[in-house]
Amino acid sequence: MALFKKKTEETASVAPVPRHVAIIMDGNGRWATNRHLPRTAGHAAGAETFRRIALHCRKLGISYLTVYAFSTENWKRPQPEVEKIMSLMKDYLLEALRDMQKNHVRIHFFGDLTALSPELQELAAEAEKESEEFTDSQVNLCINYGGRDEIVRAARAWAIRCGETGEDPANLTEEAFGKLLYSGDVPDPDLIIRPGGEMRISNFLLWQAAYAEFYYTDVLWPDFDEAELEKAVEVFRSRNRRYGGV
Repeated sequence: MALFKKKTEETASVAPVPRHVAIIMDGNGRWATNRHLPRTAGHAAGAETFRRIALHCRKLGISYLTVYAFSTENWKRPQPEVEKIMSLMKDYLLEALRDMQKNHVRIHFFGDLTALSPELQELAAEAEKESEEFTDSQVNLCINYGGRDEIVRAARAWAIRCGETGEDPANLTEEAFGKLLYSGDVPDPDLIIRPGGEMRISNFLLWQAAYAEFYYTDVLWPDFDEAELEKAVEVFRSRNRRYGGV
């Protein structure tokens, strides 16, 4: 950690840490299977990793962390596994509400939460409302989220708006469309991390990832520790982001 801080201070003017990091938390099931444990044990271990990484992002000066917690496709998984994931989400929200004044982390959700239980919907709404005053750090939880679904919903919202106001559909700009997404005013991710060895985006932040840097690792999510996060950030800081220029 001390070495990382030293490097940050020396090169901050050239290569700062990413403002927004997004993570596809992959490998929980395989982590459990490798240990002859039920897949649900992998999700429990992954939840603890999320807590540690969220805290370490704050320490590194990363303002936004977005995690892929549950996709629109994950409902296809065995019911006990889905129930375990939802139980872990409930535990996290209760913990966040309890420690909110101490941690000062704003919580926001990407996804269609209407498919969740009424209890989870209420906890999510309460967490967003109670944390909206905090501006130093924000955690975005993608639950029942899919990138294509998000884009379709935004397109529908624009069509409805034009129908109601008479606005010319041709007036739509990229900036205006971005405001209709779940991410709203959240800046696009600078760095997208995918542990677990897979090298695909899996319907995650399709619009927002246009100019993100990608970092893949074979380390399974429950084993992705603070040192692995720092390694990913260092790789990001070594890259030349040209945004289509020279």
